[in-house]
Amino acid sequence: MTTLILTVVGSDRPGLVATVAHIVDEHGGNWENSRLAELEGTFAGVIQVSVPVERVEELRASLDGLDGLLTIAVHAGSESAPAEAAQELTIQVLGNDRPGIVREISAVLNSDALSIESMTTATRDAAMAGGRLFEASIVARVPADADPETLRADLERIANDLQVDITVG
Repeated sequence: MTTLILTVVGSDRPGLVATVAHIVDEHGGNWENSRLAELEGTFAGVIQVSVPVERVEELRASLDGLDGLLTIAVHAGSESAPAEAAQELTIQVLGNDRPGIVREISAVLNSDALSIESMTTATRDAAMAGGRLFEASIVARVPADADPETLRADLERIANDLQVDITVG
């Protein structure tokens, strides 16, 4: 078996996941992990599948047949050994929306050598105050040699600069 990563994008409609799952199954594949979402009428996702090596090209050809319904890119999965167990850090962000929040927070995480495992962001109308609120939930992998005090100080600084609340758990 080999691991493939599928990226999928298309106009949202019922049955998209079932169609991709059926094709993966037809080729002896196993749907292992995925992150799927509908955003402004567009369905998008990343899917990890395993498939017998000798069936990879058949699977690619079948997925290419979905052109017009979904745009699917097939990428080889990493064959590297799993990373050492590292501490995970959960970061919650809430504040008034403005351009640059994700850029600034990701730059701080990068400068402290954290790897983003998952990140979900959303904007919504502020209930009483008007305007838009920005929310983010981030799970990051912290390297063993990271300095927790430096990381906290960096996140506190960026929270002040961005005028957002950042909660670290």
